[in-house]
Amino acid sequence: MAITANQATSSRERTKTEWREFKVDLWLTDLNLTEIGIMKHTQHEAASPQFTKDMEIIGQVKEGRERTGILAFRKELWTDEEGMKRRLVIKQFNETMNWRGSMELLMGRSLQLSLGARGVPVPAYSINLARHDQLVQLERSAQKWMLFPEKFSFFIDTNDGPRFYRLRRNMIGIGADYTLYDDQCRKIGSLDHRIINLGGSWKVKVDASQSYTKLEAVLQMFCAMLRYNRSARRHVKSALEQLCRGRAVRQLDSHERNLYTNPRHR
Repeated sequence: MAITANQATSSRERTKTEWREFKVDLWLTDLNLTEIGIMKHTQHEAASPQFTKDMEIIGQVKEGRERTGILAFRKELWTDEEGMKRRLVIKQFNETMNWRGSMELLMGRSLQLSLGARGVPVPAYSINLARHDQLVQLERSAQKWMLFPEKFSFFIDTNDGPRFYRLRRNMIGIGADYTLYDDQCRKIGSLDHRIINLGGSWKVKVDASQSYTKLEAVLQMFCAMLRYNRSARRHVKSALEQLCRGRAVRQLDSHERNLYTNPRHR
């Protein structure tokens, strides 16, 4: 039976993908309206114990014109520490400075994976989400070919079982653009880097039928991590070189050590 033009148009409309969209804006400096003045910083510390004294606000998450999240990182831990104790820790808060999640560079795990990859830097991150029992492990792919696009992978344990994801950097483009795939290799999202913003800005789109709050939180902190992605790789590579030469101080940060603690140990 022949299909009319109206029927074909109706079919395309039914299969048209609906997108969840938000934007991650990172600021070039800490001179922003959210954190002007000592009193404002003190209020943030009082609002959440997760907002420690060395926290610096670096950006925001926006849906349309509404700000829905604030991004910060532990500045002294990243800029002042050295070796295995130097770690990238990014945290997300809502508008009232209630903690939503943390993303932490695991130096022990990163060095283990990089050693197994024979020197290729493989940064590994642990993501702790509010009201979620699982620690989400997000890791860079250990690939040896320089021209191959960068990839990261992670999974989230949901009420319907584990859901696996892959983030692949686009080969064509001058920015840090990534495509999100599910475990059936279907494209379900994109991270579009806007290079006009010197601090870094990403427009994120996720298939509305596949999107949920925890996945969006992981992607938002991933965008913030991309600002430090290159320096994190260099740090892991340098730490591995020191380790292989016998010059490393074999001491992990105490907070990172807690993440490796056996939950079944009495």
